[in-house]
Amino acid sequence: MNAATCWFVNSVACPMEHESQAIARGLRRRDPELLDRLIEQYHYRLFRYLLFLTGSRETAEDLFQETWLRVLDRGRQYDGKSSFGTWLFAIARHLAIDLQRRKPLQSLNTLVEGGDEKVPLEFKATGESSAFASLARREEGEQLAAALGHLPAVYREALLLRFQEGLALEEIAAVVDAPLSTVKSRLYRGLDAMRELLKGAGI
Repeated sequence: MNAATCWFVNSVACPMEHESQAIARGLRRRDPELLDRLIEQYHYRLFRYLLFLTGSRETAEDLFQETWLRVLDRGRQYDGKSSFGTWLFAIARHLAIDLQRRKPLQSLNTLVEGGDEKVPLEFKATGESSAFASLARREEGEQLAAALGHLPAVYREALLLRFQEGLALEEIAAVVDAPLSTVKSRLYRGLDAMRELLKGAGI
């Protein structure tokens, strides 16, 4: 059993093995068992991210497959210094933007145009996260999903990565290739827009 597979099967058997480093070594070897386990682990999260990003199940499915092909093809580029999830989402996002450039997608227009890049606002981390989490726990799940669907893509993406995927602000900045201040701005504006949409829906 190789080191990368060892981490997945039994972390006790390889206590010195750091997760990201083990994955990096496995990808360099193009370990098929490792890839299968990564796909199983990230299947739902990656597809959900692409679905929210593109607004199209068919497009999300195509990009999902292409993302894993890119992981297999360029696995040697992953150095294990950041989390695999951050690297994976960055690949998926770049593929989605490349597709948008070839075939415009309504939901991705602001990702390429830059959105709010020039107006950084401070994001008040304390309180806002719990406020969003409490909204997410409400019974009106359909209204919440509908409200998210009406947000500009950059805000929807930031909220998804922060509150559904649980990425740190620095990790989100790495995925979207934007300054930390821009990520804070998108979260602040996204939460504010969500509140207004939900207020309008009577939630």
